[in-house]
Amino acid sequence: MEVCRRLRAQPALDDAFILALTGWGAERDRRRTSEAGFDAHLTKPMEPQALQQALAHYAGAWPRSG
Repeated sequence: MEVCRRLRAQPALDDAFILALTGWGAERDRRRTSEAGFDAHLTKPMEPQALQQALAHYAGAWPRSG
């Protein structure tokens, strides 16, 4: 989480898409990743189609709007 926060603090990375891939998937875990600045949250084991869906979902929202 700290890495994401630090990346988000870098102006050059403001539009970066950052995805959390974790073994934790409860609502509180998803809320924490969102609060840290992640754009998406996937849980392990990850299905390839889940990654494709996350990328497709966010592709139309770029550049990141703050």
